[in-house]
Amino acid sequence: MSSYMWLFIAIATEVIGSSLLKETKGFRRLLPTLGVVVGYGIAFYSLARALQTLPLGVSYAIWSGVGTAATAIIGWLIYHEQLTRNRRIGLCLIIVGVILLNGADAS
Repeated sequence: MSSYMWLFIAIATEVIGSSLLKETKGFRRLLPTLGVVVGYGIAFYSLARALQTLPLGVSYAIWSGVGTAATAIIGWLIYHEQLTRNRRIGLCLIIVGVILLNGADAS
């Protein structure tokens, strides 16, 4: 499996784990808590696999940036959290930063 596929799995499972945190109600609900533990476990395993060939700085920036943006969007869609103008600008800046970091190796 390619390193970028491992990175995608890491991002997806981290977003699932982070999104389930709210459902744990302070880790008092078993199934969402198990989802968080499994999600984060798979995320860190997958990130470690991706880092076997991808640069640490770029991989972590992509993982955290895309994960942050996706989690914010899920919070907006599922939990009806506010996605204010400043938050949208911040998310755009994160995405631009990830693109610039990823393109830095190409230049």
